[in-house]
Amino acid sequence: MSSPTRAGGAPDRSGAASVRAGRPHGPRVGGQPGGRVAVAEATTVPAARVLWALRRQRKSTPGVMEPIGIAGTPDTTAGVQWRTADCASPSVVGALQDVDVLVWVAAETDLESALQLRPTSRREMIVRTAQTLITAAAAAGVARLVVITSAMVYGAEPGNPVPLPEDHPLGAARDGGVVGDLLAVEDVVSEARRVHPHLDITVVRPAALVGMGIDTVVTRHFEAPRLLTVKGAEPTWQFCHVDDLATAVVVAVTHALGPAITVAAEGYLAQERVEQLSGMRRIQLSQATALGTAARLHRFGVLPAPASELAFAMYPWVVEPTLLREAGWRPAYDNETCLGVLLDSIRGRSALAGRRVAPKDAALGAASAAVALVGTAAVLRRARRP
Repeated sequence: MSSPTRAGGAPDRSGAASVRAGRPHGPRVGGQPGGRVAVAEATTVPAARVLWALRRQRKSTPGVMEPIGIAGTPDTTAGVQWRTADCASPSVVGALQDVDVLVWVAAETDLESALQLRPTSRREMIVRTAQTLITAAAAAGVARLVVITSAMVYGAEPGNPVPLPEDHPLGAARDGGVVGDLLAVEDVVSEARRVHPHLDITVVRPAALVGMGIDTVVTRHFEAPRLLTVKGAEPTWQFCHVDDLATAVVVAVTHALGPAITVAAEGYLAQERVEQLSGMRRIQLSQATALGTAARLHRFGVLPAPASELAFAMYPWVVEPTLLREAGWRPAYDNETCLGVLLDSIRGRSALAGRRVAPKDAALGAASAAVALVGTAAVLRRARRP
């Protein structure tokens, strides 16, 4: 059964999260409202939605927030000042000279592009970008840095509390996967707090992101012909709409919330409820078979993702955005709505020419989906035998 996800009826599909009256609006830098908020690598999907939320906040409270997009190839979004800069180059400091708050989305939401790189090259690139942005922000006198990683850094374990507290230790596998990349970013941030004590840094860790254009390990789990389940494991599914992430980032920009916060829809969906809502059938394997299959696929180079990613489809990693709630933030999308958005986005991607058309190609980007694909094929072969 699913846990309660939202009281008071249907979610606000506009994507705007509610913030209680009486809370401060606009950046609070040194206790004063106003300021310039820059979003690094601002052409990615979540970064673009953060700019959308900043523009929305500026319209509702004129004069308190000026959004700035920084990218190697700037966009033409109205209401945003664009600056051209390579965020992995020290020269980015020039684009930050008058910036009060810097936002950077480290979380990978374009898995197809990420998997084109060798794991070592990808790791080096994201670590270099993190180090460069932090050093440049400190040198330019930026007051606050907001870095978006993922709740996946906590790890998925059978003994995890539900929900995980925001100060729970980071227990994900430190391997060559995209989650390992984010743990490396978290390490850089931890060191930066010691080296740059005057730079206020908040890490935002969203649950599984959904939205049009979002391509992750979790979204690909649902691109397999059947949903993988592992005997003895009880997965819990919690999502975060990219627009809820964006409005949560606005709160992190305007409030000193602490070193780390989480963002997610309320509660979670059990596996049975996910199957009911999606209309997808399951393929159930033993833990040994599932992990062994993923390990072999990875070893032979068929599956870029490490077998450790299977844990996120097996065990709980539910979070509770306590600090955001105390600041008055509420999600606009519940888990059931988020699942619908995820399924719609998958159908949209499959229909686009030049993108992944074959379900097999999509599934091989995520360990759970790849194992489900192999397991389903084996079941069908057995069924066809005379």
